[in-house]
Amino acid sequence: MTRLVQVALKATDLDRASAFYGDLLGATPTGRFEPPGLLFFDLAGTRLLLDGNAPSSMLYLEVDDVRRSVEDLRGRAEIVSEPHSIFTHEDDALGPAGTTEWQAFVKDSEGNLLALVSFEAGA
Repeated sequence: MTRLVQVALKATDLDRASAFYGDLLGATPTGRFEPPGLLFFDLAGTRLLLDGNAPSSMLYLEVDDVRRSVEDLRGRAEIVSEPHSIFTHEDDALGPAGTTEWQAFVKDSEGNLLALVSFEAGA
């Protein structure tokens, strides 16, 4: 079985990125290395690496409630796309059966586009 071990995102200001992701994830970093300027968070066993030399990527992060998460970020992050339902899952192929998938898109503190996703039963 293949498992995703780590995802890297470009971050040019580790203090600013640490504050943004600490608030978003409700977690403290699991490691910081200076030099060379690396910051890590744990995402349920997958490492999130914030690194000034990383290429830009796009993450889709599951949150409990997309609408609440966007409201918490409003004024601190650019909201690119407001929360909206995108799909109702009739089976488990792409998400939990019987749920509606909600997404919103924001720019993080470093300018990376970030998707927030939640699955709502009967929504």
